[in-house]
Amino acid sequence: MSSVFIVGFMGAGKSTVGRLVAGSLGLPYLDLDAEIESRLGATVGEIFDLRGEAVFREAEREALARAAEGPEAVVSCGGGVVLDDRNRSVLLASGPVVHLRVTPEEALARVGGASDRPLLRDQAPDAAAALLRAREALYEAVADVTVETVGRTPEAVAADVMRALEALADEGGSA
Repeated sequence: MSSVFIVGFMGAGKSTVGRLVAGSLGLPYLDLDAEIESRLGATVGEIFDLRGEAVFREAEREALARAAEGPEAVVSCGGGVVLDDRNRSVLLASGPVVHLRVTPEEALARVGGASDRPLLRDQAPDAAAALLRAREALYEAVADVTVETVGRTPEAVAADVMRALEALADEGGSA
């Protein structure tokens, strides 16, 4: 077993499903955004507002590298982790990557007003669709497995993730 990395757009259920998968695998759960907030002493929104996106993205690169080198865990990555070539390389080399797929409409319904989502704050609803379109191919490029989340419970999604990880392990993959 190696670490399992969960990627996907905001509101896809990475944190909720990640915790469930970690419990099923008996592994610790690690949320990269929470790690970044702890290290920098501010929320993601505050980091974007006060220090800028570049500072956040650098902290994200460092947190992902630590997670990849650290003990096995189920790691929920922030929605923008795939924007950086170095991060995509780390993901491809570090363990199975699960992409949780969500539609822009479902993502917005799940995150609500998005006041804690700096890239959606004060944006028109079509901003989510544009962001997701820009990232979808990057999620797929790093994913060993893609699981649909729309209209499904976190438990059903986690069960599909577990089946997919078992199938990867049976194929001799990195699970």
